[in-house]
Amino acid sequence: MSAGLPLPAGAAELDSGNTAWMLTSTALVLFMNIPGLSLFYGGLVRGKNVLSVLMQCFALTGLVSLLWIAGVYSVAFTDGGAWDGWIGGASRVFFAGLGRDSVSSNLPETVFIMYQLTFAIISPALIVGGFAERMKFSATLWFCVLWLVFSYTPVCHWAWGGGWLADKSFLDFAGGTVVHVNAGIASLVAALVLGRRKGFPQVAMPPHNLTMTVTGAGMLWVGWFGFNAGSALAANGAAGMTMLVTHMGAAAGAMVWMAIEWVRYGKPSVLGIVTGMVAGLGTITPASGYVGPLGAVFIGALAGGVCYAATLTVKRVWKIDDSLDVFPVHGVGGAMGTILTAVFAAPSWGGMGLPDGATILSQLGVQVLGVVVTALWSGAVSYGALKLLDCVIGLRVAEDEEVQGLDIALHEEVGYNLRS
Repeated sequence: MSAGLPLPAGAAELDSGNTAWMLTSTALVLFMNIPGLSLFYGGLVRGKNVLSVLMQCFALTGLVSLLWIAGVYSVAFTDGGAWDGWIGGASRVFFAGLGRDSVSSNLPETVFIMYQLTFAIISPALIVGGFAERMKFSATLWFCVLWLVFSYTPVCHWAWGGGWLADKSFLDFAGGTVVHVNAGIASLVAALVLGRRKGFPQVAMPPHNLTMTVTGAGMLWVGWFGFNAGSALAANGAAGMTMLVTHMGAAAGAMVWMAIEWVRYGKPSVLGIVTGMVAGLGTITPASGYVGPLGAVFIGALAGGVCYAATLTVKRVWKIDDSLDVFPVHGVGGAMGTILTAVFAAPSWGGMGLPDGATILSQLGVQVLGVVVTALWSGAVSYGALKLLDCVIGLRVAEDEEVQGLDIALHEEVGYNLRS
């Protein structure tokens, strides 16, 4: 059962084991964002902008949580009636009718709500990496509101809430399209609309604190077990297999990226191995509930190679300033993993099996459709939202503020007080 499959409400016996695992998984996914992604991103930017990235991730956690109760959860996961193929309903707006004893399947509905909230939190936080070091804080918040409501919510319903993609037996176990393609495309569009940071690509902009980045990367690796294995919505063999293949995908991605750099430059880099790990995790995510260990190793290895090449292409060939490589790692990785699910989920490749009546070829068509539609929808919503905000409040900080650094310019604080 994938992360967002609708759970029928009603009288059901609570399973304490499943509930305990889902409470743990919820905490793990939140741990991925604060502090995991915050530290990962914070170390990658320049020292004068570290607080701005930490602030964005932290503020989005609070903002998305309030939007979740205001109606985003309801529209994503409840029955939309005649429009259910495209959008959910309003039965849980402001969590109407929700009580401590509300049960969905054999889980407290409160736990399912909170678990899905952590996915909604980390998705717009990923986008921050695409426009890091140059967007106004106010524009960041407004853009993420519009993107969450008009891109994340409908795509989530299509794939996980009983919408039209779910009806086509689309396979996305834990967010290849809903999270990674969706956020990756938004990051690419944001990088294009805002333009390059001052000095890019002539001026080197290395990470200011790789120790911080590696610390955050380790938290992401651990937290991702809640992201993927928690998506089984049960403490069972499916969750165990999902945890195993998630780990193998991350390990393969890390080792392949490291090996490529070692051969090409003569030395393996710390930044490379952690980026390869994240690429492996993002790419195995949609397939994690459907493939076996060897399939996961193959997918993770491809992630290390393909996402490495995509990163060089975006930055050095296209000269697009996707600051922290969100599109080549998450967008490309999520799309590739979603499509490869159709191959490696097949029993002939050691997978758990395809939907009834599906062949590898027919399922490939469904998977490609889901990726393309998600990319087009997210791209259109992101472009429209950014252009609207640019007209109303402006997107980019002033040139002197960018040179000074966003920590001082926007928050009147510094990450490091060298005089203390």
